[in-house]
Amino acid sequence: MTHPSLYALLGFVVWTMLVVVVGIGTPRLSAIMARRAPPKSFLADVPHGSERYRRTMRAHANCVENLPIFAALVLIARAVSLESDVFEALAVTVLPARVAQTLTHVASGSNRGVVVRFLFFTVQLLCFAAMAVILVSG
Repeated sequence: MTHPSLYALLGFVVWTMLVVVVGIGTPRLSAIMARRAPPKSFLADVPHGSERYRRTMRAHANCVENLPIFAALVLIARAVSLESDVFEALAVTVLPARVAQTLTHVASGSNRGVVVRFLFFTVQLLCFAAMAVILVSG
């Protein structure tokens, strides 16, 4: 892989997997193994777990919701053999913004935390929009 955007996409995928395994799977498995909860008790449409656990669930959903957009942009760029340093820089900016958004989301549900995570989300959206513009004009 010679394009940093592909590494950023791979990083986004790995981050999404880490959030689900560490943030959701580990607490669930721990509760099941300690017999604090049966395996069938983790219904998607019924709130369960601590507030932090529920924020982690939502943060994971945010990753899953945005991963296809990012993947589409990066893969289209590769499909059309786009060579753009600006596109690559924007793609590389997405990953730390995603990680920071997730960490902020999990760490705090306060008003300040919501504003900070929204700022990190806005960075990603602006990167996506600029990447799309580069693809259309390039």
